Amino acid sequence: MMSERRSILKKLFASVAGVAGIGVASKAIAETPAAPAPEKEVGDVVMYQDVPLFSGHTKFNNMVFIAGKGAHFEGDITAHTKHVLDELEKELIKAGSSMEKVLKCSVFLNDLNDYKAMNEAYKGRFGSKPPCRTTVAVYGGVPGDSLVEIDCIAYI
Repeated sequence: MMSERRSILKKLFASVAGVAGIGVASKAIAETPAAPAPEKEVGDVVMYQDVPLFSGHTKFNNMVFIAGKGAHFEGDITAHTKHVLDELEKELIKAGSSMEKVLKCSVFLNDLNDYKAMNEAYKGRFGSKPPCRTTVAVYGGVPGDSLVEIDCIAYI
């Protein structure tokens, strides 16, 4: 009977000690200062009437978002697509990424009839593992008289 009581008291004491230990540990974790929240970084900010309008790219953690690039000169869809992809590549490099690290592209065509020629200029530009892609023809045309605009999301 005596050893039973001791056994019960030992278990009770161990339980209380365990709960107290967990309480101390959780209090220590709660008092540890949290790491500062990550902030986004922007590059190539475009101003409009002295107010920031948009950025050429935005980085957050290991992700980079590249603003839509267009081609604002006379030319056909092949020339415009090549130019836009070259501009995307330059912006990706500025942001610390590359064409091979692109995860998603959005292609906006002025005319859906340009789809085949755009694809010819587009193919192979993202390495052996191309990104997923959405392609649409936009009502009213691409801004700035470009025949194509492309934006993308990549990792760093």
